[in-house]
Amino acid sequence: MDKRKLSTSGDTLYQTLGLQKTATADEIKKTYRKLALKYHPDKNPNNPDAAEKFKEVNRAHSILSDLTKRNIYDNYGSLGLYIAEQFGEENVNAYFVVTSPTCKALFMICGIITGCYCCCCNFCFGKYKPVPPE
Repeated sequence: MDKRKLSTSGDTLYQTLGLQKTATADEIKKTYRKLALKYHPDKNPNNPDAAEKFKEVNRAHSILSDLTKRNIYDNYGSLGLYIAEQFGEENVNAYFVVTSPTCKALFMICGIITGCYCCCCNFCFGKYKPVPPE
């Protein structure tokens, strides 16, 4: 996916299909079929814009017809879809929690209080590990 299309295209996937955010799966399917026929490259051989529009309609349909991807898109937008491609759909929520200002502030506070930013072991990579009894 082109990073530039994340925020600069302006149209949402719902606008691409001409639907409301509350559209049902059947409405998405019907609208997709109608637009796919309208913009199909075989029906518009001399119109390069139709081929591009056809690709956009296909992309919008593939995302909005998949319940998981639609949920990610509704909650996080196109950035959420990009994160899902990079880290997996199951990790999107974790990514946004970890990168939230609250989590960053908590990490800073823990680092300031403990003097260590290694939250995994709190032993500074073994430098201050307790000596085992002999």
